Amino acid sequence: MAALTVFLEPSAFAQGHMGTPQEQKACSRDAQRFCRKDLGNDMAVQGCLQANRAKLSKSCNKVFQSHGM
Repeated sequence: MAALTVFLEPSAFAQGHMGTPQEQKACSRDAQRFCRKDLGNDMAVQGCLQANRAKLSKSCNKVFQSHGM
């Protein structure tokens, strides 16, 4: 399955970024909180969120689980 990416702007999905709008919404606060410096870099955000996995919200953690991560 394709890499999960998370974005704060709703238009990000329309720009070709991966992850459903619901997945993006589930992880947007975590991305803001833990990965602000990486926003705009899909793979860096994913890596950052994975590095902070123990601190993620339940909803964001479920997104990673649903992608087998």
